Amino acid sequence: MLRRSQVDKLVVLPSKARRALFILGEVMQTEKPAYRRIVLKLSGEAVQERGGRDNISPTVVREIAERIKEVRDLGVQVSIVIGGGNIWRGLAASHRGMDRTTADYMGMLATVINALALRSTLDQMGIETRVQSAIDMRNVAEPFILGRAIRHLELGRIVIFAAGTGNPYFSTDTTAALRASEIRADVILKATKVDGVYDSDPKTHPNARRYDRLTFSEALAKRLQIMDSTAFSLCMDNKIPIVVFDMNNPTNIRDAVLGRKVGTLVCDELPST
Repeated sequence: MLRRSQVDKLVVLPSKARRALFILGEVMQTEKPAYRRIVLKLSGEAVQERGGRDNISPTVVREIAERIKEVRDLGVQVSIVIGGGNIWRGLAASHRGMDRTTADYMGMLATVINALALRSTLDQMGIETRVQSAIDMRNVAEPFILGRAIRHLELGRIVIFAAGTGNPYFSTDTTAALRASEIRADVILKATKVDGVYDSDPKTHPNARRYDRLTFSEALAKRLQIMDSTAFSLCMDNKIPIVVFDMNNPTNIRDAVLGRKVGTLVCDELPST
């Protein structure tokens, strides 16, 4: 809604200019988020530069932080779960002979490193951010406390959940599903390297079909690998929708939050059209 002072100024403008400004006002009013509170799931590889040798690219982290800021500025409460695969993969190490529990704890520490890198960049941009770790390391992060996490979100701060669930044998997908359930998030936005969920691997099957929408039961029946089984069960049981989208498109996070058609929506029931 334009203020009276703005309307008064419009009177002296040519008719086309007045119309353009009124249309702009209407467009701005329709930029209403579809979700109030989100969990953004990022892979560890998301902070790497393509073809680069560094585990963490400050330039890429800055780009991600700017996209997150756009969403936060819409009034959305933003929490983040980030993986550690750019630094260490516990499961892969266990397949090479390392003790699985030790390997998984190392992977949890890798997620803390990524979380601190993202927090540092967001802080530099003037965005209050908190890292909450499932493993106690008070010198670098807060412990995960549900009430405190929700309070941070209500105050407009971004919360990054690090160190997985604090237990071995659980993925960061499961962390995202668990935290989303705990904080009562409206959706999980799962950023990937592909633009949605396909009926087969689009890299090897050129005729692979991408789904725009799926129910949880359909995804189970078709055996589609959206998340690991534990994470997917948590989302299905708690009716938390999942949007799977391509992280490489810079507008996708914002478009997904605004409820636009991005990637694949997986939900309890298909919304009416």
